[in-house]
Amino acid sequence: MPSSWSRRRFLQGSTATALALGTVSTASFPSSATASASASASDDDEFAALRAKWRDLILGTDFDPASEPFRTQLATLGSTAAGHLAAMAPATGSLWPDLVWADPEPDTDAESYAYSSKISGSYSRLSTLAQAYAQPGTGLTGDPALLSGIVTGLDHVNSQVYNENTTRYGNWWDWQIGAPQNLMDVCVLVYDALTETQITSLCAAVDAFVPDSAVGAYTGTSTGANRVDLCRAMMVRGVVGRSPAKITLARDALSPVFPYVTTGDGFYADGSYIQHTSIPYIAGYGTVLNDGLGRLFALLRGSGWEVTDPNSALFLDTIEKAVAPFLYNGLIMDNVAGRGISRSAADDHTRAHGLLGSILLLGQGASPEQEARWRALVKGWLERDRHEPATSNLNLSIVRLAPLRALLADTSVEAAPEPVEHRIFASMDRVTHRRRGWAASLSMASKRIAHYEYGNGENARGFHTGAGWLSWWGDDFGETQYSDAFWPTVDPYRLPGITASRKPLADGEGGNWGNPKPDAAWVGGTTDGEYAAVGQYLKGLSSTMSARKSWFFLDDSVVCLGAGISAADGYAIETTVDNRALGTSGSPALTVDGETQPNTQGWTGKFGNASWAHIEGHAGYVFPGGAAFNAVREERTGAWRDINTGGSTTPITRRYLTLWTDHGFLPANAGYAYVLMPGASARATAHRAQDAGRLRILANTARRQGVRSPQLGLTAVNFWEPGSLGLLTASAPAAVLVREHRDGTATVCVADPAREATALEVVWHRPVREVLSQSPAVTAARPGHGLKLTFGDLTGAAGATHTVRVRLA
Repeated sequence: MPSSWSRRRFLQGSTATALALGTVSTASFPSSATASASASASDDDEFAALRAKWRDLILGTDFDPASEPFRTQLATLGSTAAGHLAAMAPATGSLWPDLVWADPEPDTDAESYAYSSKISGSYSRLSTLAQAYAQPGTGLTGDPALLSGIVTGLDHVNSQVYNENTTRYGNWWDWQIGAPQNLMDVCVLVYDALTETQITSLCAAVDAFVPDSAVGAYTGTSTGANRVDLCRAMMVRGVVGRSPAKITLARDALSPVFPYVTTGDGFYADGSYIQHTSIPYIAGYGTVLNDGLGRLFALLRGSGWEVTDPNSALFLDTIEKAVAPFLYNGLIMDNVAGRGISRSAADDHTRAHGLLGSILLLGQGASPEQEARWRALVKGWLERDRHEPATSNLNLSIVRLAPLRALLADTSVEAAPEPVEHRIFASMDRVTHRRRGWAASLSMASKRIAHYEYGNGENARGFHTGAGWLSWWGDDFGETQYSDAFWPTVDPYRLPGITASRKPLADGEGGNWGNPKPDAAWVGGTTDGEYAAVGQYLKGLSSTMSARKSWFFLDDSVVCLGAGISAADGYAIETTVDNRALGTSGSPALTVDGETQPNTQGWTGKFGNASWAHIEGHAGYVFPGGAAFNAVREERTGAWRDINTGGSTTPITRRYLTLWTDHGFLPANAGYAYVLMPGASARATAHRAQDAGRLRILANTARRQGVRSPQLGLTAVNFWEPGSLGLLTASAPAAVLVREHRDGTATVCVADPAREATALEVVWHRPVREVLSQSPAVTAARPGHGLKLTFGDLTGAAGATHTVRVRLA
């Protein structure tokens, strides 16, 4: 069909053809008058029920299409669909002129990715048309011309490119996930308008690109979220094509996703989630996995194919073990979003919105107690997101928005507060710290976890996000730190908390999908569930820079120590104390040792021996013993295209206030020490700087780093090598935290973050009366004038914390 053929002639011709085939109904969808593709009622009842369920999972239920915001959403959907229909021009190599899939040199290189994406893009537009046809209130509901366009579009793409005779090119994802998922969704929505011949042909295409062998082994691109997506494509194909075998195969192929893994992609026992072998991805692929499994569980529930694998309960447990710790006041933290942080279409708030809806959907398959807890959690996140509430997000699909709005209005559900807890996700080098009023998270890299992810032209400058990036938010401040064009405008060499070389790195340093990892094992820490000692042996990306960095997470602060900072390649080495994003016009006061500094843009300051600093409305910073640091107020301009080849070239300007320590061009054993106090007032910061008895830094060297807080009864040490510090001795590298309680007991927490200790002995030189409990990894615990703990081989303990409770003498 020539592209110059007019839309009117195209619609007239295609409608006439469809009418002749009996594929167009003049009544509103769905209709039984044209059900030529259906089997007899007795044979098709179960498949019809599954189609109806999937239709609801696509479109949503229990909402009033005449009320806002649904009326506006539906009208927008109709307008978008009308535009797509008007632009549709079937031609050789395309269905829309701007989505040409014909690749002149078809292969699997990056250039071909652009062409294969147009196939899945075409099916995505057809899905939009089908939703506009099936949803009420779109202005196109049940429109015969729209239905004719959908059916003709399906035939055109199928006959031209997405069929069993085409050799795959470009990105595997388009052929096995993007295209078949959208295609099968369309088939469900317009099922009664399709002939048996059309259904057979469309299903045959899915079978060709998603064969049974695609889920034959749990490896390669068939793991984690990708496996769930493959199963979804296969399962809905089974529903559309009325194939019990396909549904059974897809259901059973989900089973490898449920158990915890110890290497590679998937969920780990400590709550970590990895995709692409070395990327923490709870906010990316983890979200996809949650959404996908939630839909499939709901589809099969009550059918002859219901998921009964007992290991599915392990997956449900991950909502509280893995997902919830990274959700804070309605946002999901960027340090588990991989290359997704470089996409302008979503930020840490909007990225969470769909996930909240997925949690509600998954709750329908959980125990009543789990579902009640999850609904309370979600309601709390909804209520506390003052910046970008999910219930006001008109870009959120109705199927997700409707249950969220219903939950918010449900007075029988009491919102759960943010917890007070510390979590170490040793298998993905991430940490979360939750306090009343604020939360923080730490992002590190090791020989197990990559510095950052670069692929598909995305996240070109995320190279230092694993260099000790310390992100934090307050309950009513700092909510927009990473959501207001942060990533295209921030200085990528000055992320909050990192130590990095100013050596210029190429966009995508490490290569496409290189996922570069440092040769460093000692990364992780130990925690009692509330406080923690965390450390990172940092080796810079494409740099000679190395450092020992420690963070001690306390009640109202984070003690940040650095030692052994060295480099030999002649570039400036810096530690960024903080880098606050100030939007387009922010100018909070910076106070240093009681003196307010200028707030003019472009101002810079150098401070030789400051004891404290404070940024109004953000945080306080204490420098024990005094420290030199620099400050700058600057406006930075960038574009999303700078960090993502699919981003806009429109310049964006944002303000920043940055505090950093300059270690020089050839540092040898340099260091730093500061205490971050999120939300603290200037007065509280100044008082803390003068209160020498509250916190004591026991050591800050390349051999060991440790702190003591008498008020908290806490001593914490990171032993980079065997030795003693204060009352603690370790026979091998380890993280040790001791907490003395007011009831005369104490908790000793020990971990081997490097996973290299074949034997370990820890001694606390403090009289202990008896041992109350101990972790299985403790082979001997001897009280007396001192507590001696003996551990066996910890190399297989995955950096976990081992806890001993004792009664003091």
